[in-house]
Amino acid sequence: MPVDRARLHRALNPKTVVVVGDKGPNFQWITNCAEFTGNLYSVQLDEKEAAGIEAKGIKNFRSLMEIPGEVDLVICAVPRNVAPFIVADAVKKQVGGMAMFTSGFVETTEPIGIELQGKIVTMANEGGMPLVGPNCMGVYNRRLGVKFMAGQQKGEGGAISIVSQSGTHGIGMTMGAQRLGVPVTRTISIGNAAVLNEADYLEYLLDDPETPAIAMYLEGIRAGRRFFELLREGTKKKPVIIWRGGRTRAGARAVKSHTASLASDDAVWMALMRQCGAISTESLEDTIETIAALVHTPKSSKKNMALVAMTGGQSVAITDQFERAGFEVPELSDSSYQRLGEFFVTIGGSYRNPFDASSTIGRESDNLQKILEILADDPAIEGVAIELQTRDFEKSTERLDGMLDLMKQYRDKTGQPVVGLIPTGGGMGDQEEIGSKARVHVSNAGFPVYPSFRSGATALGRVRAYYEELEARTK
Repeated sequence: MPVDRARLHRALNPKTVVVVGDKGPNFQWITNCAEFTGNLYSVQLDEKEAAGIEAKGIKNFRSLMEIPGEVDLVICAVPRNVAPFIVADAVKKQVGGMAMFTSGFVETTEPIGIELQGKIVTMANEGGMPLVGPNCMGVYNRRLGVKFMAGQQKGEGGAISIVSQSGTHGIGMTMGAQRLGVPVTRTISIGNAAVLNEADYLEYLLDDPETPAIAMYLEGIRAGRRFFELLREGTKKKPVIIWRGGRTRAGARAVKSHTASLASDDAVWMALMRQCGAISTESLEDTIETIAALVHTPKSSKKNMALVAMTGGQSVAITDQFERAGFEVPELSDSSYQRLGEFFVTIGGSYRNPFDASSTIGRESDNLQKILEILADDPAIEGVAIELQTRDFEKSTERLDGMLDLMKQYRDKTGQPVVGLIPTGGGMGDQEEIGSKARVHVSNAGFPVYPSFRSGATALGRVRAYYEELEARTK
């Protein structure tokens, strides 16, 4: 069925939301939408549940047909045997669309589940009604306050939109991105994708002016040719990150029981990703870290990095990881070395690039400022990665804030990527906790920051490769 884009837009940007079948004591769907800026109603037949809903200040009705005016989004949380009746009313009401949390359909392989999903799909298609799911968490809209998790932020603007075939991963990607200082415009949890498929959502987001970039978790592709044609052209105007589940044989088996999807051959998948110019990731953490690099760094296909580490061993380790990720670590100019030699004081330390800089930087920011000024002037350098010191962070953020100010000055002056690195402490209790808090602090300052040299190099390397490929494809 061709998607009614106007109705889909209403469902994803609703003015009126109706929750059908919410239950106490928590009334999770109504509670999640407490910040929704539009009209929020309920449909619930159980008198005890209805009383609890009314006590929360939400008007309850006994039927969708009783609700006055247009309904843009129905959130369906009824048992599976009731779901067809709700879909029938929604079609009759001409609602914008439905997000169906209800599960127990084809993913169970049970005849009754397969039959019920078939009824739902037929009714939605015949009625021209976009249906998100079933077996999904539904939709999140940052600007409007439509949520499927209480922790999802409400606010203006957003840097990325997310589509996830898994509700858990949709939550994880959204909350993880927020934790790394990335505002999410919208998240769509698509579950079984029985009516709308991955190509429909990709097409919508590619045309969505509120979505600067896209991240997707997919377990299978239902509209393969259309999806890859959209992806190949779409990545020329917006970056698209895709994490695909079920890339192993056992993983593919798990995918089938999760969302009834058929996973494709991994080698074929990776070849298509390369041809389409998409950014491929391999895990939740990998995806979130790549999102942070994409959003928090200027667009750059350049390879030459300056690497600033805090010890000699770390300077070797950081260099290995960045070179493995496709970067170069060049020598600086003679004039740069002359300037560095005037103040670089680490005995046995190096300032050849990479830098062994701990003693030189010390507890003051003056020498870091000098280093960054020299790097900004050196034509060989096209980006910087810095191992950040968290000394005394638990007492005061002043020192770290000073380093972040200098990094911002460098980024503003050069337009180059600047990455922070705060490696984990090898399981050393308090240091692990301090490092975790410090990374949140750096993220909130608008920089990508990573718990290992490898993760930082890999994330930035993926983003750099996307822009390099984009340049080649659009010449």
